[in-house]
Amino acid sequence: MRARAVREVRGSRPFQLAARAGFATNGLLHVLMGFLALGVATGAGTGGRDADPSGALTAIAATPGGIILIWVLAAGLVALALWLLVEGLLLLIPTGEIGDGLITALKGVVYAALAASAVTIAMGGRSDSTEDARELSAVLIATPGGVFVLALLGLVIVGIGVYFVVKGLRRRFRRDLRVPSGTTGRTVVALGVIGYVAKGVALVSLGILAVVAAVTTDPSEVTGLDGALRALTELPFGVILLSLVGLGLVAYGVYCAARARWARL
Repeated sequence: MRARAVREVRGSRPFQLAARAGFATNGLLHVLMGFLALGVATGAGTGGRDADPSGALTAIAATPGGIILIWVLAAGLVALALWLLVEGLLLLIPTGEIGDGLITALKGVVYAALAASAVTIAMGGRSDSTEDARELSAVLIATPGGVFVLALLGLVIVGIGVYFVVKGLRRRFRRDLRVPSGTTGRTVVALGVIGYVAKGVALVSLGILAVVAAVTTDPSEVTGLDGALRALTELPFGVILLSLVGLGLVAYGVYCAARARWARL
């Protein structure tokens, strides 16, 4: 009964339209994040904005009419969060696909939090993912057993990053959409491969920093996605790697826009 009710909600026309709007919103944010990451890699700068979703939202808010667009994007992010949570439930309840179900549901929670950040920015507030991450890490490190929780969170993020990389390389994302034929379809698949791998690399970097913070009991090691991307520049050929990740995030954003059109709902 529960699975049928969830399936009926997912199959409703308004909910599907909302989900497509959510995918398009996600695409726009990733394109902006990619350009911000490229600004870091090339030294062009980001205008003081972080190369993460909050930075992308802040950049949009600074444009003429940007606040109105932020409210629209917040609605799209809420729709995407609901879609992912429903999809996660459908994977967990009737099919028992625990891994995919949990990851999908976790993504829904992340986009719900991002929607909350969008509302905060639209109302004139400030959202800083790095600061929030460090505050949470400091609380965990000061709590008995919290170091292990922080390390576990880091490992979970690393695992999700690896999941993205594998999903991209194996082209498992093809299950999520009706791939069009011809050149268009090949282009969408190529964008998906590049985008999933790039996002996976960024998440693995983010998770590793959280684990390092747990091992060293230093919350300053924890960053948001912006700090994780900047950390890539400290690796050999890091500027090139960050440039590739930035381009990959742009590719992922374009893929999400394509998914808004051809998603299998």
